[in-house]
Amino acid sequence: MESGVECLGCRLANKVQPTNIVYENDYVTCFLDHAPFNEGHTLILPKEHFVDVDELDNETASAIMSASILLSKALKQLYKPDGITVTQNGGIFNELTHYHMHVVPRYENQSFSDFYNEDVVLDENIRGLSDTKNLIREVIDKLKYSS
Repeated sequence: MESGVECLGCRLANKVQPTNIVYENDYVTCFLDHAPFNEGHTLILPKEHFVDVDELDNETASAIMSASILLSKALKQLYKPDGITVTQNGGIFNELTHYHMHVVPRYENQSFSDFYNEDVVLDENIRGLSDTKNLIREVIDKLKYSS
C-alpha cells in the first residue's frame, strides 16, 4: 500500500491539507465534502492508506461503521432529512484513490442518480462549510457524551 504525501486522501485524513473536520478518532477522520450534495454531506477517510473496502483491517472497518452511525444520528438530528445515504465507490469509481465513505442527508424528491450527476444544481441555501462544521460538531459532542 502506498501512503503519505503522494496520496490526497492520506493528506486529507492526516490533516496535512486543510479540511472541515467534524469528527475523528485514532483510525478515521470525518470532514465535510468540499462540493456537498446536501448540507452536512460528510466523508469518512481512514488515516491509514487503503483503496478498496476489501483491504480494510477489522479495526479500521469497525471505526468507519461506528463513525457512519454517529454521523447519521447527528445529521438526522440537525437536518431532519427523509433518509441518509451511506455509500462508497470502489475500483475505477474511487476518484480519490483512497477509501472513503459518503454520509449524505437526503430528501424525498431527490433521486439517488442525482448524487452522481455533476450537472445537478446544488441548493443555494447551503451554509458555509465552516458554519456547517460547527453545527455538526456540536451535535456530535452532545451525542458522544449522552451515550
